[in-house]
Amino acid sequence: MLRSQEKQNLLIQGEIFIQTSSHTAWGGAVTACMYLPLLRSQVWQQLTDYPRWVQYFPDLTRSEIMHKGEVKRIYQAAQKAFLFFTAQVEIYLNVVEVIGKQIQFNLERGSFKDFNSNLELQDYGQGTILTYTVKATPEIPVPSILIQQAMNFDLPTNMRKMRQVICKSK
Repeated sequence: MLRSQEKQNLLIQGEIFIQTSSHTAWGGAVTACMYLPLLRSQVWQQLTDYPRWVQYFPDLTRSEIMHKGEVKRIYQAAQKAFLFFTAQVEIYLNVVEVIGKQIQFNLERGSFKDFNSNLELQDYGQGTILTYTVKATPEIPVPSILIQQAMNFDLPTNMRKMRQVICKSK
């Protein structure tokens, strides 16, 4: 295991840390952590522009705000190619924001038995640490180990893309 100072240095240099775990027999959970060389307020402004999430996550084909208010409602659709087939998913999420600090996404309905995620922002030096946790169980029964492997493979790539888009737009 890395010492805390080593981990912090690697984060600032661009490393993305991932930790996967089982969530249900057919689901998975993953937490990703990365550093953004921007102020938290700059990161927050871009993360809460939900239609823009299609630029952060290549598999996301739509991201729309359906309702604004204390609890926002968003619709997202994604398409993911696997060996011999393409999976298409769609979800309606209730979104609760703690201004400048946290965004909670909870499944209202969609292509998952359950789905929730949490995005947290923390000041760190001249920038921001973003921690993104996702727990999901797809409708189609897939062994959790395969879900975890997919999350472990896809999420770092997605997080790098998110950082690239956010930092380019500052």
